[in-house]
Amino acid sequence: MHYDAIIVGVGGMGSAACSHLARRGQRVLGLEQFDIPNTKGSSHGVNRIIRRSYYEHPSYVPLLGRAYALWRELQAKVGEQLLWVTGGVDAGPANHPTFRDSLAACLTYGLPHVVLDATELRRRFPAYRLPPETMALVQPEGGFVASERGIVAHVATALAAGADIRARETMQGWTARGGRVEVRTDRGTYDAGQLVLCAGAWIGSGAPGLAASFVPERQVLGWFQPRRPEWFATPRFPVFNVTVEEGDYYGFPVHGVPGFKLGRHHHLHEAVAPDAPLREPDRRDERVLRDFMRRYFPDGDGATMALQACLYTNTTDEHFVIDRHPDHAEVLIASPCSGHGYKFCPVIGEILADLVMTGWTRHDISLFRIDRLKAVGIAD
Repeated sequence: MHYDAIIVGVGGMGSAACSHLARRGQRVLGLEQFDIPNTKGSSHGVNRIIRRSYYEHPSYVPLLGRAYALWRELQAKVGEQLLWVTGGVDAGPANHPTFRDSLAACLTYGLPHVVLDATELRRRFPAYRLPPETMALVQPEGGFVASERGIVAHVATALAAGADIRARETMQGWTARGGRVEVRTDRGTYDAGQLVLCAGAWIGSGAPGLAASFVPERQVLGWFQPRRPEWFATPRFPVFNVTVEEGDYYGFPVHGVPGFKLGRHHHLHEAVAPDAPLREPDRRDERVLRDFMRRYFPDGDGATMALQACLYTNTTDEHFVIDRHPDHAEVLIASPCSGHGYKFCPVIGEILADLVMTGWTRHDISLFRIDRLKAVGIAD
């Protein structure tokens, strides 16, 4: 029952941390309160966008280069394609960050790209009918990752390397003292040199003083059968992030299940308690997506194939947290990711393994420090 590291939360980030640590020879325990994978958190729903033209902050772009390499390495290990490159579109008004800062990222890091206006975009990708003032950046490396299969792949490689991973086991508390951490669950008590909290929306149960800065939010995804299916399949339909007057939306080509996939960032701005039942999608949720689709992707406006709810867990500035607990050096916090973290899973797993084993990583994670959130009174 003694481990080098205990990982709480075996979702996207936690499964990657388990894999990287176990493959480096560490004795690892991964604890997940639900199934592996599951539909309770942030990573279900077939796939998640990956892109290098990152408008959120320049610090993410180098991490993405490493994430692409690690996704390819992982899919080679498990013999299953996890990364699909479709090209990516980041579009909006010329002075809006979605376009402006995506272009800046490409120029700063020398990423291949093409800039198109709305007419040129539609000529190249006929499903798109964005407003005439829209400017679009097309970056050929954009695409998506199979999110649930990515978790399975990380868990499989962790288990093959000797990790101990247990589902349906809930952490009830932890105590750090003498350079070690004792973790108590509903099934037993475990001891480790370090504890890594990757619990997403449930991060507040492991770091109560941070709970006010980590806000879970209900998010809804929809799949719709296109009227012109050939326009919504690769290579004629790249993944997209677009800003229009209704808000910020993202979408995927048809893949894996019927329909092309669509979501609106911060869907209804609906904060939720993580343990409350996640409200099933209804007609209002569908209307948010369908109204956008009818205006900007009208040839996609066919029958609804599926609606699913998942969780964003947002920090106050919507950047990640990857840092040590301010009061307990034995405890690392790697969560939450504010709705844009899944693509980074393998590189965050690598970073966490670095921090557990050496206390240092070559990757620049200064943006993700806890103290920027001005959290006080964090306790176990």
